[in-house]
Amino acid sequence: MASGNRGGQGRRLTIHVGLQKTGSTSLHRHLMLNANALADRMVVRMPVEGTPMRPLGRAAVAFSLNPDDAHRETLDQAIAKVREGLPDNDLPVLLSHENLAGAMPGTGDERGLYPALPRIMAALNAGFAEFSVDYVIYLRRREDWLPSVWAQAVRTDGYTGTWADYRAETAGLPQWSDLIARLRRVAGPGGLTRFRLEDETDPAHPGSQLLMHMGLTAKDIAVLRPLEGRGMERLSPAATEFMRRFNELALNPYARSRVADLVARTQHLFTADYRPEGML
Repeated sequence: MASGNRGGQGRRLTIHVGLQKTGSTSLHRHLMLNANALADRMVVRMPVEGTPMRPLGRAAVAFSLNPDDAHRETLDQAIAKVREGLPDNDLPVLLSHENLAGAMPGTGDERGLYPALPRIMAALNAGFAEFSVDYVIYLRRREDWLPSVWAQAVRTDGYTGTWADYRAETAGLPQWSDLIARLRRVAGPGGLTRFRLEDETDPAHPGSQLLMHMGLTAKDIAVLRPLEGRGMERLSPAATEFMRRFNELALNPYARSRVADLVARTQHLFTADYRPEGML
């Protein structure tokens, strides 16, 4: 872990910017499960349906894919909506959304390593100027992260390339150290704290490093309600290949999304030896 000191005199605001496929879904499920227990310790905002955090995530991705003035204005407006919805108290605030990082490699035409994230952070700095802002990012071993991102791009973003295609298209990705250096230049006095997903050793309490960063102790975390099951798990190889080929069809995004959800729920249908009950 590498951490910077928080600066500024305003109310503390920690912004967890993801990245995708680094355990954010499990973290959010754990935070939701323990919302009442954490309510007197911090204000938590994450991508819950119907809240301003959902549009903020969409605006960050859209800006990363097309960083023009119009998309920056939409991003600024989404940040303002989140800021306006914060309660007027002295509790520290945690904003957490994997899409604050922008488009992952494989989304749309993006094949870089979050080139727009420094500009997204600059927008967050401006939108929350009265706060004492610090940033948190989770990283993962590249050899585990990249195939998971490819499978996610196939599942949710309509990517049509094979794993070999994806490896070739992302062969020029810089190392994590390059991304961290770029982010630290814009993180401001509050700094950037980097955590490794591999150091999250208790699957029943995901996000422990982040919660300790927010001031909880190991004892505090241990008594939180444990999370059962995992977050958005990767599809099986056969189901992923089905979705990759399905993505080649000219269907509207809503229909494609519904099929992806169905595939995720019925992955057993894509195993070669599957036979429904009663079938010889």
